[in-house]
Amino acid sequence: MFTKSDKNAEVFSVNLIATGTQIVGDIKTEGDFRIDGSLEGSLLVKGKLVIGPHGVIKGEIECQNADISGEIRGKISVSELLALRASAKVTGDIFTGKISVEPDAQFTGNCSMGGVVKNIQHSDERSGKKTVAAAN
Repeated sequence: MFTKSDKNAEVFSVNLIATGTQIVGDIKTEGDFRIDGSLEGSLLVKGKLVIGPHGVIKGEIECQNADISGEIRGKISVSELLALRASAKVTGDIFTGKISVEPDAQFTGNCSMGGVVKNIQHSDERSGKKTVAAAN
């Protein structure tokens, strides 16, 4: 059984989808998340999202910060900083506070940044209410 302190440690840990792992479905996490495998579905990360060079996401993404080296096909909403590394391949629309793009990164879609992303809404599954995480 978890004690109160064990639960808090669990919430803010880094989650990982390893190379060779394929997941179909939606994921929501309070902590940071790293994907080296593949995900088909939506991803809600309240912390930082890292997609490794072999990571692939087909679906909608919402997070606070993101560091992308792999492939994304879908809409991305990042409240603070989105970093597209040289090996990144993004097809879809981007909504972000700030963006950093390395040479050789590939992006096809529309990008809205700055004041456009003021709030990212997160559903609170327990109460069914919407909560808002404000971006700086």
